[in-house]
Amino acid sequence: MSNLFVGTVAFDSIETPFGKAERVLGGSATYASLAASYCSSNNSIISVVGGDFKKENINLFLNKKIDLSGLFVDKTEKTFFWSGKYRQNMDFRDTLETQLNVLEKFNPVVPNKDLYYPALMLGNLDPKAQLSVLSQFKKRPGIVVLDTMDFWMDSFLEELLSVIKLVDVLIINEEEVLSLAGLNNLMSSVDRVLGLGPRFLVVKQGESGASLFSKGHAPFFVPAFPVKSVVDPTGAGDSFAGGFVGSLSKEKLNYSAAKEGVISGCLLASFCVEGFGVSALLDISQEDLSLRRSFLLKNIS
Repeated sequence: MSNLFVGTVAFDSIETPFGKAERVLGGSATYASLAASYCSSNNSIISVVGGDFKKENINLFLNKKIDLSGLFVDKTEKTFFWSGKYRQNMDFRDTLETQLNVLEKFNPVVPNKDLYYPALMLGNLDPKAQLSVLSQFKKRPGIVVLDTMDFWMDSFLEELLSVIKLVDVLIINEEEVLSLAGLNNLMSSVDRVLGLGPRFLVVKQGESGASLFSKGHAPFFVPAFPVKSVVDPTGAGDSFAGGFVGSLSKEKLNYSAAKEGVISGCLLASFCVEGFGVSALLDISQEDLSLRRSFLLKNIS
């Protein structure tokens, strides 16, 4: 039984005040599955790459024992590419270039539809593709987690709402909660979003941390770990989602397990930002994980 991550595998070129990195491995499924590997030993991805995706890139996943049976390689196309530049305070970034390439015709296919998956993470994709994935399972995954963004809210709201009705957990940032609810107050927006279907809403709050909301429970907040230097914020949200799903897949979904998921999400996101691309997620020691986890536990409100 494996956790399943549906999303992008990409090449990114990134510039921050700390330097540049050209064509490093990125994508939502990449960050999420690598982060999840520190919480669960069974993880798989569904994505698509082009003929420019090299064996060394494949080996990076295999070294973390991530199953690639759902990774389709289209040798006639190039891998999805994104280029961006972060501003001085790193809270904002400008997209310099986006090449959809192989992603333009991506139709995700679940490789083993008869299997039971303890957790499914629907990464930031077209809601129609997310609905397609959900329709393919013969056995519903134990936990379904959704990530999305304001672009889909603005352009494909009806389809997105159809997905939200079917998931257990929705993970979005504070601005997206307000946008989805169409309100200006966060707590009122939280109530409205929970009314759309998910049992749990996780609100990512950047350098502040993340909050968990569920009907009938008090809000639960986890602060971000104070890293010494944020080198590259790219993928921090996906790493959070991976840590959340990896932790949650070991438990029956309830409020206590979801709280543990938020802690794990904040923990893995703190490592992600310390290097360009996925570099800081490749070799995290158990000692470092334990030290940061202890800090977060002591500072939870």
